[in-house]
Amino acid sequence: MIFLMDLQMMLLDVIYFILRNSVRILLRPRTKPVDGELVLITGSGGGLGRLFAQEFTKHGADVVLWDVNSSSNEQTAQLVREMGGKAYAYTVDVTKREDVYRNAELVRRDLGRDVTILVNNAGVVAGERMLDCPDELIERTMKVNCHALFWTVKAFLPQMIAQNHGHIVTIASVLGLFSTACVEDYCASKFAAVGFHESLAHELLAEDVEGVKTTLVCPYIVETGMFQGCKIRDEVEVLLPPLKPQYCVEQAMNAILIDQPLVCIPRLTYLPFLARALFPWESNVVVYRFMGSDKCMYPFIDTMKKQALNGGIKVE
Repeated sequence: MIFLMDLQMMLLDVIYFILRNSVRILLRPRTKPVDGELVLITGSGGGLGRLFAQEFTKHGADVVLWDVNSSSNEQTAQLVREMGGKAYAYTVDVTKREDVYRNAELVRRDLGRDVTILVNNAGVVAGERMLDCPDELIERTMKVNCHALFWTVKAFLPQMIAQNHGHIVTIASVLGLFSTACVEDYCASKFAAVGFHESLAHELLAEDVEGVKTTLVCPYIVETGMFQGCKIRDEVEVLLPPLKPQYCVEQAMNAILIDQPLVCIPRLTYLPFLARALFPWESNVVVYRFMGSDKCMYPFIDTMKKQALNGGIKVE
């Protein structure tokens, strides 16, 4: 009897949340204020990280900037200060947990306050076929895109839980929901990032930590230069062009400000995610071939070969 009652309540809850989120598509929920929050952004030296710093500044938050490149990171800090915001730049290698923990304590000591919003944005890709790729580049991709999430969350989540206030944002990728050829290192790391984030979200809910929110951001290819040359079929690209960085960050911010658990950018990319789960493998392969998605990274790999003298790693 108890089982049947629980089953009924579960089904009612499922229907309720489906209807609620359907309404949210048409009627945007009220956004939460983030003015006065302390936001830490990894990979803030350029690309999406720099834009996130500027967007949070527009909303009145103070930003802590972590990047391995001190020069570009300081440029981001200067842009924030020119907007009238407060920025604190630190040179941090997020692949080294000792460096993460040490700088986390340094932030608390320097600013006298705790980070309340963590944006795990740092990301890299090797840009070489797996059998041609040096082991060191594969390891670096996994360390930056996956392992670093553990170190940053362990550094800042305890204080969020203690205050029952905070937000963990993971910038993953649609390539963490479905995959394509020749970017095994990136897909593996982003699938891992998605799994890490979802498990963490479940843990917070199971422990009734209602004040700490989570948002998983899965964008399509963004025009940051990270996947330069990536190309799908022309006719399909009209419907699914590479994302403009500003648009991508604005959509991610919209999700963060309404505590949305997951956002795929653009919405059209929810379809292959669902197709992967519902359709036979062969059906998805046929669709990939039609769209040109099966070999979309081939031009990117060729581009990276031409740029080999300038280094094989692109940073988000």
